[in-house]
Amino acid sequence: MKDSSYKRHLAKTITWRIVGTIDTIVLSCIISGNPFTGLKIGFSEVITKMILYYLHERTWFKINLSKDGKILESKKRHIAKTLTWRFIGTLDTIILAWIISGDPLTGLKIGFAEVITKMILYYLHERTWYKINYGLDERRK
Repeated sequence: MKDSSYKRHLAKTITWRIVGTIDTIVLSCIISGNPFTGLKIGFSEVITKMILYYLHERTWFKINLSKDGKILESKKRHIAKTLTWRFIGTLDTIILAWIISGDPLTGLKIGFAEVITKMILYYLHERTWYKINYGLDERRK
């Protein structure tokens, strides 16, 4: 039987990228003062972030924080995932914003502004998906 978790991780990747891209565009427009720069930064992240997020999800799926062979899902795990993803995502944003804007300071400002907004949004995204059983072999109680 094929592992259905791949569908779940793909769906989480897409929904998170929509939320994350909107946040990046808004912050980039405000910080750069240029809506076109904001759009370029936001849309350039779509590919890099989807790839990075999918790999992050697969890695965390394989990390065995389990009891009796079942993956342990908890608020602590979601916080740890939030922190590791935010590190990867912020680094990607800083690099892309720097390249697109041509200004390393703009890249840093956008990246650090996202730290707070994205951690809150990501945690809420994780908690929402924890309540959704799509792509799970067993229904959560």
